[in-house]
Amino acid sequence: MLLTNLRRSVAFIVITTVIFGFVYAFVGTGVAQALFKNQADGSVGVNGSTLIGQNWSSPKWFHGRPDDTGPYANVGDDPLVANGRSGESAATNLGPRSKVLLANTRALLAYWHKLGVNPTPDLVTTSGSGYDPDITPLDATVQIPMVAHATGISPSALQGLIVRQTHGRQLGFLGSPYVDVLQLNEALAQLR
Repeated sequence: MLLTNLRRSVAFIVITTVIFGFVYAFVGTGVAQALFKNQADGSVGVNGSTLIGQNWSSPKWFHGRPDDTGPYANVGDDPLVANGRSGESAATNLGPRSKVLLANTRALLAYWHKLGVNPTPDLVTTSGSGYDPDITPLDATVQIPMVAHATGISPSALQGLIVRQTHGRQLGFLGSPYVDVLQLNEALAQLR
């Protein structure tokens, strides 16, 4: 009796390990490759990832939010040192009465004004993750004078570029329209 139960237990462990440890993983990978190839293979291209914010420090490029990238990473509300602990990716939870948040926001405002941009609230606040690759079409539009001045490209051409690079709401009703900064800057490089 004991030997029979032991064999059944070992057989059950082997069968479930094969099914859930191997077959399930291979089927999941196959479905992901068939239906979501870009996401399954990752988004890293020649210039970076469309899923993670990039460092665009020159006024010749559109900039993303002041997250962990860019020349203002150490000026603002650095999400990679969230709540005094290095290595985290999260909001710092600085409240509206925080003197640190106020000083960081003022520094970011000064940074943008130095570039000739009247920033939107998103351009002086971090995203929740600290890695946001997207900005709103308005965030991109307010940067047109900076990019036009640095590149010599007409503001109307840059506005058309932003319109072409604007992604709609997911499924037509979820979220807000957005612009992926990496894709926008790659299109800008082709426009030049």
